[in-house]
Amino acid sequence: MAGAREIRTKIRSVQNTRKVTRALEMVSASKIRKAQDLMKASRPYARLMRQVIGHIAHANVEYRHPFLVEREAVRRVGYVIVSTDRGLCGGLNSNLFRKLLAEMREWQAKGVEIDVVAIGQKATQFFKRLKVNMIGSATHLGERPKVEQLIGVIKVMLDAYNDGRVDRVFLCFNDFVNTMTQKPHVEALLPLSAAAAEMASAGPSEINWPAPALSAKRDHDWDYIYEPDAETVLDHVLQRYIESLVYQAVLENLASEHAARMVAMKSASDNATKLIDTLTLIYNKARQAAITQEISEIVSGAAAV
Repeated sequence: MAGAREIRTKIRSVQNTRKVTRALEMVSASKIRKAQDLMKASRPYARLMRQVIGHIAHANVEYRHPFLVEREAVRRVGYVIVSTDRGLCGGLNSNLFRKLLAEMREWQAKGVEIDVVAIGQKATQFFKRLKVNMIGSATHLGERPKVEQLIGVIKVMLDAYNDGRVDRVFLCFNDFVNTMTQKPHVEALLPLSAAAAEMASAGPSEINWPAPALSAKRDHDWDYIYEPDAETVLDHVLQRYIESLVYQAVLENLASEHAARMVAMKSASDNATKLIDTLTLIYNKARQAAITQEISEIVSGAAAV
């Protein structure tokens, strides 16, 4: 019965694992609704901010903010990468990292250097192992992320762009489409002219939540009166715009995390149930074989006497 004892140990081990996966599935199922409510509540603000910035980008003003000017030579690019703090969410992070690595290799093949700002423990650990130049990181944002937690790392990247150390900035995150689908997404963040061109070429179906106002056709000229002056107003508005996009990306990624974990843990629980059924069948066969062997030995002994 040594084989039967080993099988029973395996069955108990798989049962314990199934308890963990079911618990994680139920936790994610309870949290995904709150994450979706946060994500949907912030979408109108991000959408209207895109409208405002789209109008400002088309305005005729003497002052051109550095965020609105596209630089001809691209020597260094920056990536703001949003990931999860915890694992057990299927291929959510790995799909995003795989897409990022392909793009980073293309930039490096052109001789362009790369800076990274990581939001989330998984991105921080992954890109530290790759020895990428990481200029900032933010982790453990919790279930209700605050903009204040992101201002520091955002400012690091914006300062690098203002000082000319970075020529382009990209935002990378998992876009929440529905509970079963989360798409890794990389979009141009700065300069705004490049972001508008990318949105125009990508089309509205490439990403779920932003409005297409930034990529709208320029059918007339925009003009504004700024008080106290254009530089002060644009500095404030454009910084709020960048913060709103990064914050929305964090909320999209949070909802994607819970959805992916719920689906992954349900799949793991179902596989554990199938494995338990298989092991139980094997155990019953082994037990039946052992009983048959014992009966045969008893009958043979009785016949010998």
